[in-house]
Amino acid sequence: MSPYEALAVRLATLAMGYPPRDVLLEILEENFTEEEARVAACLPTGVSPLDPVPAEEVAREAGADPARVGEVLEGLAARNVIYRRVGGGGGPQYALHQVGFGFPQSFFWAGADTPHARRMAGLVVRYFNRHVTREAYAAAPTKPYRYVPVAASIDRKLQAVLPHHAMDAVIEGAGRFAVAHCPCRVTARLRGRPCPHPEEVCLKFDELAEYLVDRGLGREISREEARDLVRRAAEVGLVHFVDNARDGVKHNCNCCGCSCWNVGSIRRRKIPRDVLMAVYFLRRTDADACTGCGACAEICPVAAVEMGPDAPAVDLEWCIGCGVCATVCPTGAVTVRPRPDRGEVPARFQELHGRILAEKGVGA
Repeated sequence: MSPYEALAVRLATLAMGYPPRDVLLEILEENFTEEEARVAACLPTGVSPLDPVPAEEVAREAGADPARVGEVLEGLAARNVIYRRVGGGGGPQYALHQVGFGFPQSFFWAGADTPHARRMAGLVVRYFNRHVTREAYAAAPTKPYRYVPVAASIDRKLQAVLPHHAMDAVIEGAGRFAVAHCPCRVTARLRGRPCPHPEEVCLKFDELAEYLVDRGLGREISREEARDLVRRAAEVGLVHFVDNARDGVKHNCNCCGCSCWNVGSIRRRKIPRDVLMAVYFLRRTDADACTGCGACAEICPVAAVEMGPDAPAVDLEWCIGCGVCATVCPTGAVTVRPRPDRGEVPARFQELHGRILAEKGVGA
C-alpha cells in the first residue's frame, strides 16, 4: 500500500471523512510528498473536527524523530493542507482537515486564482460527484449541518422558545468572527462558470475563525459586521446553514441553488434533502393572505414552489425550510413551522461529532 493509499484509508475514518476514490489519491499526490503522507497518516482520526494534538504525539505514532515530524507538520500547515493552532501549553498542535472543515475549503477560502487553485477546482469537482457526496453525508443518521430559517420567516414567539434556530443567537454565541470566500462559488469561477451571488459570505467562528485569520484564508470582522453579512445574504436569497448543534457552532455558510454543494444538489434533485442536511422547518402558507403573486416560486432556492392558478403549491418533500420565500412575500403569508418528525438539535459541537463517530462505528 502506498503512503497515499494509507492516508486515504485513514481519512475515511474521520467524523467528517473522505470516501476513498482514485481521484482522492490524485488530490493527495498533488498536495503531499510521500514522507508528508506517512506523517499525516499518523494524525488521530477518531476525533471531532478541529481537535489537534502536538507533534510529539504524532511522532510516537509514527515511530519517528519528533523534531523531523514537527518540521513536516509545520510544512503541511504552511501550505494549509492540515489544521494548526497553538495549544494551551503554548506549542503548536495539528489535525487533519475534515470534510467541511478545511477539505476542500482551504484551497478556495482566500478566493485566489492561481494555477494550483484551478487544478484543485477541477479535481474537487471530479471527486465530489453526487455519489461521493451522498456517501459522505449518508454515513451517519445524524447530520453535521442544519439550515437556519431567515429571521423574517419565524414568528417572534417561536424564536423566543427556540432561539438556537435563529442566526442572531448563533452569532451571539460566538466570540471571534472571520469571513472567507464561498468555496463553491470560487470553484465555479475558477472553472469558468461564475455564480451571480456574492463570494465573500462564509462566516467562521471561534477556533475556525482564528485558524482562517492566522493562515490568511479569511479576514477578521466584528460581531456587528457578521450580523450585517447575514442580513445582506438573506436579502439576495441565500440560504443559511450552520453546524447542527445548539452551542459551539464553528461556521455559517450562505448558499445558493446555482453553485453550492448542498442547495444545488437538492435543487437539481440529485440527492434527497434529508440525506444531506438536518431540516427542522417546513414552509407554511396562509391561504387567506396569499395573493398568488408568484414571488416565492421565483426565489425558492430549491425549486420546491410551483404556482397554481390561484396559489402556490409547495413540495414538502424537497422544501428545506430556509424561509427565503418569506423575504419576498408582500403580504406576510409565508412562514416556517417546526417539522413534527424532527428531533432536538444536539447540544454542543463536540456532542454532535461524537454522535456521528459512534454512528459510524469509530471510537472518539
